[in-house]
Amino acid sequence: MKLRSIALCVVAVLLCVQASRIAAQQRGAIPSGSASSAPVDFDAAGGMRIRVVTLATGLIHPWSIAFLPDGRTMLVAEQAGRLRILRDGVLDPQPVWTSPAGVGGDRLHAVAVHPQFAQNRLVYISYPKTGPQGSTLAISRGRLDGPSLAGVQEIFVADAWQTGGNLAGRIMFGPDGSLFVTVGDRDILCCIGRDDNSLRMYAQDLNNHVGKVLRLRDDGSAPRDNPFVGRTDAKPEIYTYGHRNTYGLTFHPETGELWSAEIGPLGGDEVNVLLPGRNYGWPLVSMGRNYTGSLVSDQPWSRPGMENPRVFWVPSISPSSILFYTGDKFPEWKNNLFIGALSGLQLQRMAFNQPSQAERREPLLSPLRVRIRDVQQGPDGMIYVATEVRTGGNDPTGTVLRIEPTK
Repeated sequence: MKLRSIALCVVAVLLCVQASRIAAQQRGAIPSGSASSAPVDFDAAGGMRIRVVTLATGLIHPWSIAFLPDGRTMLVAEQAGRLRILRDGVLDPQPVWTSPAGVGGDRLHAVAVHPQFAQNRLVYISYPKTGPQGSTLAISRGRLDGPSLAGVQEIFVADAWQTGGNLAGRIMFGPDGSLFVTVGDRDILCCIGRDDNSLRMYAQDLNNHVGKVLRLRDDGSAPRDNPFVGRTDAKPEIYTYGHRNTYGLTFHPETGELWSAEIGPLGGDEVNVLLPGRNYGWPLVSMGRNYTGSLVSDQPWSRPGMENPRVFWVPSISPSSILFYTGDKFPEWKNNLFIGALSGLQLQRMAFNQPSQAERREPLLSPLRVRIRDVQQGPDGMIYVATEVRTGGNDPTGTVLRIEPTK
């Protein structure tokens, strides 16, 4: 009887532990970066249920993810400098490439795969490049040859040198095969409590790459049909200007327009529809405030010749990435915009043209309490996100998650 009682007690304790664990996962008390994370189900709007499956753990700030055409292989760029490969849900412990560039833990940003990868095996990476003038953003490409990225060559270096400040560095191929690149405003004064606009105003100057979205050929040169080609007072690579820190790029599935997500200071995060040659206002137009609390602009709504955002946030959510969903796994979400949020600790879903609302916003994954670094649609129609627990440091708490519908 004593043995039976002890056995029953052990079973009861195990059941309690498992119940506590499941409850903790749903509250977000167990971070998704945990190696023992199990699939977790969440409620979504409209009575939907979604499941979050952890594919990879132990990553150091996974900044960007990209799928190969086979649909089974994913590249993961860790900010600490390692380009990793995930095959059939298994993370290779050895990186395919390690960046020698950067300062401290900021060594690698985005990864993108050439549209003709099946023929040329080309992979593109963006990263901080250091030199006597400080640092800037650079892009290299190499061929994925078995377990390594071979023949890596630098094809573009931005004229955005500074001793600090955000670089951005999102890269994305467009439908025409051109490569779009985002470059931050490099403002090192905002973070030390200065309202000085002198560095930010480089975003309004066409003679540099600061605060711009660029459009390049796949070899790093400027396309002849870029909006400022032929002007002596403008860089030929510039596509749009007047940006703060643009971290997300996506193409609208119906209009073909390029949309971007831009992080403001205190408030004033934006989603913009990018039209070639247009000025998006930073720092002369912004809904945000400086880190001292003062207004960034005395004319925050609009100015002649400058584009207004399609969407803005006050307070900030810090949009890191955006995606228009076009798959068939979530038919209710067709053509919805998904925004990865850093300070917002969520994946935000935005549905346009809703009854009685211009757009409806829904936070997803909030209980996980993680920063969403990247969001991508997989070839299987599922949604994939790269996450980190906090900014800075070298804690291996980053993950890659897959969002799928429950049956």
